[in-house]
Amino acid sequence: MHHFSRGKCMLQYWLNHKGLSQADLSRHTGYSTRIISHWCTDDRKMSVEAMYTVATFLGIHMEQLYQWKLEP
Repeated sequence: MHHFSRGKCMLQYWLNHKGLSQADLSRHTGYSTRIISHWCTDDRKMSVEAMYTVATFLGIHMEQLYQWKLEP
């Protein structure tokens, strides 16, 4: 059976695309700029709750926050 796993985080792409900074996202979601920076550099993965919150704020589907890989 195959499954999907999260690849590269696309958060910085979406922030740039929407003309927002990491600080803007922090102000609107309550997440610290430090954790947002970790997400953007793939040092940490977002929780499902964080993905939903961030995606809702950005007006995108939460699946768009990562590149997804099909794993064997």
